[in-house]
Amino acid sequence: MSGTLEQTTTKKAASLQSGADIVVQSLVNHGVEVVFAYPGGASMPMHQSLTRFKDKIRTVLPRHEQGGGFAAQGFTRCSGKISVCMATSGPGATNLVTAIADAKMDSVPMIAITGQVKTDVIGSDAFQETPIVEVCRSITKHHYLVTDVEDLARIMREAFHVATTGRPGPVLIDMPKDVQLAQTVPNYEAEMKLPGYKVETKHADPRQIAQIASAISMAKRPIVYAGGGIIAGNASAELQEFVDKTGIPITTTLMGLGCYPTDAELSLRMLGMHGTVYANYAISEADLVLALGVRFDDRVTGKLSEFLKNAKIVHIDVDASEINKNKIAHFPVVSEVKSALADLNKVVEAPEDLSEWHAQIKQWKENEPLRYNQDYEGILPQYACAELSRITKEMNPIIAVGVGQHQMFAAQYCEFRSPRSWLSSSGLGTMGFGLPAAMGAKLAYPDRLVVDIDGDGSYLMNIQEMATCHCEDIPVKVMLLNNQHLGMVVQWEDRFHAGNRAHTYLGPVDHPEAIGQGDGIGPDQRYPDFVALAKGFGWGASHVIKKSDFTAAVKEMIEYPGPYLLDVMVPYQEHVIPMIPSGGTVQDIIKS
Repeated sequence: MSGTLEQTTTKKAASLQSGADIVVQSLVNHGVEVVFAYPGGASMPMHQSLTRFKDKIRTVLPRHEQGGGFAAQGFTRCSGKISVCMATSGPGATNLVTAIADAKMDSVPMIAITGQVKTDVIGSDAFQETPIVEVCRSITKHHYLVTDVEDLARIMREAFHVATTGRPGPVLIDMPKDVQLAQTVPNYEAEMKLPGYKVETKHADPRQIAQIASAISMAKRPIVYAGGGIIAGNASAELQEFVDKTGIPITTTLMGLGCYPTDAELSLRMLGMHGTVYANYAISEADLVLALGVRFDDRVTGKLSEFLKNAKIVHIDVDASEINKNKIAHFPVVSEVKSALADLNKVVEAPEDLSEWHAQIKQWKENEPLRYNQDYEGILPQYACAELSRITKEMNPIIAVGVGQHQMFAAQYCEFRSPRSWLSSSGLGTMGFGLPAAMGAKLAYPDRLVVDIDGDGSYLMNIQEMATCHCEDIPVKVMLLNNQHLGMVVQWEDRFHAGNRAHTYLGPVDHPEAIGQGDGIGPDQRYPDFVALAKGFGWGASHVIKKSDFTAAVKEMIEYPGPYLLDVMVPYQEHVIPMIPSGGTVQDIIKS
């Protein structure tokens, strides 16, 4: 009898796990491959646990929590697999806020785990205490403050479920230190308790599909307007089948780049503020618009009351809250876009005759192509992006970007032929996104070329992650378009503020502003010296200023065995064209 009791007690003791171990075991159970985690006093137990699971999960130490959050996003955006970032309490947790908000805006499934002070001192302004759940309440899909270790295994299961189902998004789990240290026998299959969260596989009603097919058959000037929902919903194959079957031209949002090959005949590339003239002309003249996985963002619509004023709108989205939010749809469909397109492909027929529409679009493409001064002897950012894309065409690269002019130039002049090959902070527009996102992508796909096309202003915001890339052996490539200015704000100053510079020049304040503005200005006159910085971080690096040297410099960057920064001198005077002013219409488009 006593032997049986002793065996039972021993078995129970052996199955006890700390809260920290439950967290990490849950990550392993859900297939997490990499955690981007920066330690601190309130998260140390979880880091100790990560060391015990190092054969099952890789922990990458970023040099800033925000960098870790964006690296997690980069991993997820290119792979489709859920990512995890971790920070300590207080400032560690608040440093994750921007990355969490960014993930929410772009519907990226991410688990953010934060350490917290012990439960008995929560609310007492203890050292490094912040109420991070309250801070993040409106920028997470869901959030938890764990106060009982008995709930932890269930909460971890719920967090992964919520983050990845329906419209994806970030989930925050705040872990007090005493809960990390407490022990229990976890039940990893505990029933979830999510009252009000009912995830149903949403499929379009067959009658809706029939109505849409009928509308397509009668359309004379149809257009597909596709967004990030196509990529998040893994619906690119169905979309390509639909476009090829119907012959309907397609334009995409910034988030949707890559869901359909940008160099295909029916592609109109990107629409909106810095989209192609012909995409904006086409959607303004369309009689039927198939809006697939989009949210009618203001950077696309401009003046909302005038956008698609004369078109019938089909809007398919998995998130019911997006339907009729910004534009009233004539055919509103709450459905997974993948299944809706699959159903549509079974019954849809090409409109009777689109030859006139195709001819009109061809004429717009010929008359209003993307253009820049190809005779310029220096390196223009447009040329740099187009040439990089040409050189890497057969390499299936992943392109990450920061935010600013370089982001738009890359969107305009790089070719994207497959989904999840373009990583951009689109909804929140977060500078500093590019380098850590590229870092995460390279960890997801170590055998693919990953290039961060960045601007000097954006790059400086998370430049510390160069240390992570060196120490963790993550050989990302950076093509830095260096114009010594906050280029996009400069463009708005030029267009709308009579060129008055309001703190947008990044050079020394006691230095003549003419220095460092391109047009033959060499690297010795630039500040900072990014090549010297890169080498200090253990990277390979070089400057390039002449167009004649550019191709060779790019090839050297690609062939270098480790991380590499190519500092490309570009003039600050170049603007991203075309441009529809904020709140404007296609009639207001700026072409030069």
